[in-house]
This record gives sequence, C-alpha cells and structure tokens, in this order.
Amino acid sequence: MTDEHADAGYLVPGRPSPLMREVFTAKPDYTPTEQAKVDLAAATRRIIDEQVNTVADESSIREAEQLVKRAADLLAGREHGRPYAEPAEGSLRRPPDGQMRSFPSFSPFIGHMNPIAPPMTIEWGDDYVIGRATYGLAFEGPPGCLHGGFIAAGFDEILGLSQGLSGQVGMTGRLTISYRSPTPLFREITYRAHFVRKEGRKVFVEATLKAGDTLCAEAEGLFISMKPEFFEQLSALRGMNQPS
Repeated sequence: MTDEHADAGYLVPGRPSPLMREVFTAKPDYTPTEQAKVDLAAATRRIIDEQVNTVADESSIREAEQLVKRAADLLAGREHGRPYAEPAEGSLRRPPDGQMRSFPSFSPFIGHMNPIAPPMTIEWGDDYVIGRATYGLAFEGPPGCLHGGFIAAGFDEILGLSQGLSGQVGMTGRLTISYRSPTPLFREITYRAHFVRKEGRKVFVEATLKAGDTLCAEAEGLFISMKPEFFEQLSALRGMNQPS
C-alpha cells in the first residue's frame, strides 16, 4: 500500500493510519471550543474525585450539589447531538469533513474530552501500543485496588488499538484475561499490547498490565475485521437511537 493510500486514511501494517495517529498525539491542536471541552472534562474528573473522597458536612455537600446542577442545567439548555465521525476501534477512511477527533477524544478510556476517562496516554511502535493511566477511588474494587472490570475494559481499549497495527480494523471477538496480582490505585499502571498475527479476518493480539515491575494481569484478544459498510450501518443506527 502506498503512502498516498495511507494519507487517504487507509491502514498500513506496522504504522497507524492518520486517524490512529490522532489517538497517539499527546497534545492535539484543539480549537477553542474543543479546548473548552477538554478543560470541562478535567474539572468534572476533579469533582468526581472530590465527591467519592469527601467527608464534608451535609450543608457543604448540598451546596456542591446545587452548583453541579446549575452546570448541568446550563449545558442542557444548549444544542446537543455530538457526531461520532469515525467507526469504533479505529477507522479505515478519513471522515468526509476531515474531522478526526470525535471518537478518540471522547473515548471512555483515552478521551481527554470524556470526564470518565482517566485518561490513558498512548504511545506506539511498529507492532506494539503502550497505555499509561493512574486511577483513583472512583475506580476502586478490592481495598486500594483497581476494580477488575476496569482492568478488563482497559485491555479491550489497548488491544483494540494494537490490532489496528495489523493493517486491519475490527471489533472484539474474544477477550481472555488472567489476573496475576492486585492492581494498585494512585500509581501509574502500564498496559503494553502487541500484534501477534492475522489469519484472514482474524487478528490476534496480546497484552500485559504492570505496576512498576509487578505483573498485574495478562490478556489475549481476538478481533474480527469488519468492512467499512458495517460501521456505516452502526453510525446510521446511532443517529436513529441518539436521544435529542
């Protein structure tokens, strides 16, 4: 596949497409409105963290509640209808309007515009993807440890990115996780995923999760590549089902 095809948005084995490179950009060139969304998401993460940690008195909590309601009412009175702009798990083509940020920036794991994302930071190589994140009490499972469900979801995200390096992009077919030791909160944890092989429409990937040198979990993933038409059908359904 030529560089011309790569620039058009197609995937090339061993390197991200332009859409995937958007995911791997540490500091995108946000517009003022996009930057405002990033800042609002960061402020929302802070209130989530404060809410699950606070032992303040009732009056202080009620005052905070009213402030949060006022913020929600402010946005509720404005326009809605965020577009998706590209298929889940990456994209085979650049969206017609050239906007590449909608899904990566709003991902619940790597999206800087999504307040429930830690967010996870991403870097990549020829056949691997690394994700780093720090989780607080809002994600607690066992005492002082990350909930296993969030560990699994993090694997799905990082493996979903790494399977794109195969030159094919699809959706999760199977995800197998082995938990090795508790994953701590308040410490940076590192997912490392790499492409293993592909067999027709099947893409095989593997990953580890570590806290420092401690192996916390391992995962194997099978992804099934999908044609662009399938994602277009999902986008159409999303538009029909999206609340007004």
